[in-house]
Amino acid sequence: MKISPLAGKPPQPDMLVNVAKLVTAYYSQAPDPSIPLQRVAFGTSGHRGSAFEKTFNEAHVLAISQAICLYRKQQGINGPIFVGIDTHALSEPAFASALEVLAANGVEVMMAAGGEYTPTPAVSHAILNYNNGRKTGLADGIVITPSHNPPGDGGFKYNPPNGGPADTDVTGWIEKQANELLGSGQKDVRRMPFEKALHASTVHVYDFLNAYVNDLGNVIDMDAICGAHVRMGVDPLGGAGVHYWPAIADRYKLDLTIVNQQVDPTFRFMTVDWDGQIRMDPSSCYAMQGLISLKDQFDIAFACDTDHDRHGIVTHNVGLLPPNHYLSVAIDYLFQHRPEWRKDAAVGKTVVSSQMIDRVSARLKRRLYEVPVGFKWFAEGLQEGSLGFCGEESAGATFMRRNGAVWTTDKDGIVPALLSAEIMARMGRDPDEVYHDLTDEFGEPVADRLEAAATAAQKEKLSKLSPQQVKSKTLAGEPIQSVLSRAPGNNAEIGGVKVITENGWFAARPSGTEDVYKIYGESFRGQDHLRAILAEAQTIVDHALGAVEGT
Repeated sequence: MKISPLAGKPPQPDMLVNVAKLVTAYYSQAPDPSIPLQRVAFGTSGHRGSAFEKTFNEAHVLAISQAICLYRKQQGINGPIFVGIDTHALSEPAFASALEVLAANGVEVMMAAGGEYTPTPAVSHAILNYNNGRKTGLADGIVITPSHNPPGDGGFKYNPPNGGPADTDVTGWIEKQANELLGSGQKDVRRMPFEKALHASTVHVYDFLNAYVNDLGNVIDMDAICGAHVRMGVDPLGGAGVHYWPAIADRYKLDLTIVNQQVDPTFRFMTVDWDGQIRMDPSSCYAMQGLISLKDQFDIAFACDTDHDRHGIVTHNVGLLPPNHYLSVAIDYLFQHRPEWRKDAAVGKTVVSSQMIDRVSARLKRRLYEVPVGFKWFAEGLQEGSLGFCGEESAGATFMRRNGAVWTTDKDGIVPALLSAEIMARMGRDPDEVYHDLTDEFGEPVADRLEAAATAAQKEKLSKLSPQQVKSKTLAGEPIQSVLSRAPGNNAEIGGVKVITENGWFAARPSGTEDVYKIYGESFRGQDHLRAILAEAQTIVDHALGAVEGT
């Protein structure tokens, strides 16, 4: 990846989004449903886009909201819908649009008081708590967020009654209905004026913050953190958890400093990400420069992205701990310090997460559940308790309550962040020091990712490659042990291929948002071996694409 000269530096004034123009575009620009890029499209985390590009406008939100109402009716989902928003500029207007539709359709809405921002995990937590013990009248949820995307983007996610991200069969149905509504000029969208919707008898206030914060002691050992006097720093990155952290510190008497309490839809307080964009990504060392610069003031520091479903851990020695390193440490720690968890509770990981997780899981004698990219694959196992911990390479994770019951079925950035402090309190060392113990035991992996240009047709072909189309027998000097196009855990298509040897692997899959494909690689034999893996991986993929072209 080509690193921008602006990476890690404060943004230039001309990089800041014009919020007034953005919101005006949300209401004034109308998408053309005959143009594929301007239609509703659900990726791994809902529909995302920008009002300037006619990919996230009022019409999209009205259509998606009406489609969700239709889906609820078809499925007999008649409990309340919990709605949360993050701090992106388009989230407020999108919430207004959604509420106009939900209220007009007579849906019982649970919203935060006073327009309070609501993290994704707080919505999942609310859905699960409401549905606990119920067979009928189940609740579901909407989270209005584009996650860590740039300030000009908007996003809209639907969580069904299992509390996690909707599966593709659900999002596919909603997407189809929404696009039909767009194509018909939205004549079948029911809505009422916002002020009337806000005071409708079906719209209620729900205290997401206290319901979530007061329950945290059941998933994290807060007494241990408090008793050990762990000095913590947190940067909410201007996101939806900005008011949650002071409440957590107060409720559990923690030595927790919130280093930045600003909420500004331009996110001018961020440092620029690797590609020259402002992006609230806690797994990026470029976006996290502000907190990294403060690392020596605390025993441990952490941050979460805009909707607080991702985490970033900052330690004294390395600064920002790579996500795969921390996932491995968290798994190793949790399965040895949660005696009430089920003995058969498995470890969930995505196909592009580190093989260190495989080695740790094997030593713990825990089944590994490896799935394609997307947290939706974990929701059922988390809900029923067969998965104890689930994580993905992009710093998303959640895990069970201390008693082994479900906590959330969507990513939760807050609990992995606080877990880093529990690890320090109970083990007397930070997660980076614990990770070095793992590398002494299992070897030290190195990993990287590269991107290559690809047309839409090539991306489609890559997503459908079969193992038989990979003709190579070796990878970077080692025999290829397996070539996968389906995930071992659930046999679902991974949307690409994964090639595995004894000491390394690569996975190639098309980007869902850009005209590129991505190759993830890892080696347990050092940087030279990793470079060879990535170079040969690109050749293998290019050859496979070329072979497909010729058929």
